[in-house]
Amino acid sequence: MITADKQVHYRLLRLHQRPAWAAIWHLWFVTIPRRSITGRLVRGKVWRRHDGRHWIYKKHN
Repeated sequence: MITADKQVHYRLLRLHQRPAWAAIWHLWFVTIPRRSITGRLVRGKVWRRHDGRHWIYKKHN
């Protein structure tokens, strides 16, 4: 639990807590090809994670 003092510090320092789902990989189905971490195009079943700005994809084996 975050106290009011911590919330003020987070706002002053512009720190944002990421949601719990942003830290884990999700199995996702991609119909439109996307760029993976390595720069290759991936489609079909992929792993997907949010890094705070963008979605990151990697191929599911």
